[in-house]
Amino acid sequence: MLHLRVIAPADQSAAVTELLTAEPGVTHLVVLPGAARQPPGDLIQCDVVRESADSVLHGLQQLGVEARGGVAADDVELTISAAADRAAEEAPGSGADAVVWDEIAAKTGEQTELSGTYLVLIIVATMIAGIGVLLDQPILIVGAMVVGPEFGPLAALCVGLLRRRVGTVLRSVQALVVGFLAAMVATVLSTWALTAVGLVSREMLLAERPLTDFIWRPDALSWVVGLLAGVAGMLSLTSKKSGSLVGVLISVTTVPAAANVAVAGAYGVWDEAGGSALQLVINIVAIVLAGLLTLLVQQFWWWNVSRRNRRRAGG
Repeated sequence: MLHLRVIAPADQSAAVTELLTAEPGVTHLVVLPGAARQPPGDLIQCDVVRESADSVLHGLQQLGVEARGGVAADDVELTISAAADRAAEEAPGSGADAVVWDEIAAKTGEQTELSGTYLVLIIVATMIAGIGVLLDQPILIVGAMVVGPEFGPLAALCVGLLRRRVGTVLRSVQALVVGFLAAMVATVLSTWALTAVGLVSREMLLAERPLTDFIWRPDALSWVVGLLAGVAGMLSLTSKKSGSLVGVLISVTTVPAAANVAVAGAYGVWDEAGGSALQLVINIVAIVLAGLLTLLVQQFWWWNVSRRNRRRAGG
C-alpha cells in the first residue's frame, strides 16, 4: 500500500477528491482545505493499494495536478484497518504483482546519474574481481558482483526504452560506458602496480584457473543465464523484492568479465581479453532484452486487468 500526499489548487481540489473517492482501491481519504502553503492549495491524503496506484497517479497527472501542486508517495509498511482490507479485496489483481510505473521510472532514473559514488563502486568492484581472477577465487568474484552498481543503469535503460525516454536511455548508456571504461583503466593500472611490487604475475593469469575460467569462455549458457537474470532482476525491482536482486547480481558476470578484460589486457593476453569482452557484451545485451521483455509482459498484463475492471464497473 502507498500513502499519497496531494497538494491540489483550490479550483482542482473537488476533481481530485472525486477521482480518489471513485477509486475502489483508495481508502483513508482526508481533505484539509487550505492547509498547504507552498505551493498553496488543499492538502489531500489517502492510502491506495499498489494494484490501484498506477491508475490513480495517471488520473492525477491527467488532471494536471503537478503543474500547480504536487504529488508524493510513500510505502506503508503496516496498516491495521478493515477499510484497507476492503480496498485490497475490491481492487483488481494482486498487490504483490502490481507495477507502479511512475515509481519504477523514479527509482531507475536515480541510477542513471554518473556520480562519484557510482564510479568508485564500479572501480572498486572491478579491481576486486581482477584480483579474484588472478587468484582463481570465486569468493572474491561473488563479492565484486555484489558491490558492482551496474544493474541500476541496465534497469533504467530497459525502462527508458519501454517509455521512449531518450534522455534516460542516453544517461544510462553513458553511465555504463564511462563506468566500465574507468573501471577497466583503473584495474589495468592496479594490476601493473601489484605486479611491480611482486604480489601478482602474468604466470598467475596463464595458469589453470578451473574455478573462474568461465568468465572468459562464453557459451550458449551465458545467454541463458543473462536472460534469466534480466527477468529476475526486473521483477525484483517492479515487485519490490530486493532480496531477489542480490541473487541476480551474483549470477551475472558483467563486472568480473570487465575485470578479466583489464587484467588480460594488462599482460597482453589478447585472446583471453577478447573472450571476456564477448562475455561482457553477451550479459549486457541479454539482461536488457530480458528486462525489456519482462516490462512489456507486465504492461500488457496490467492493461488487460484494468480493461476487465472497467468492463465490470460499466456493466
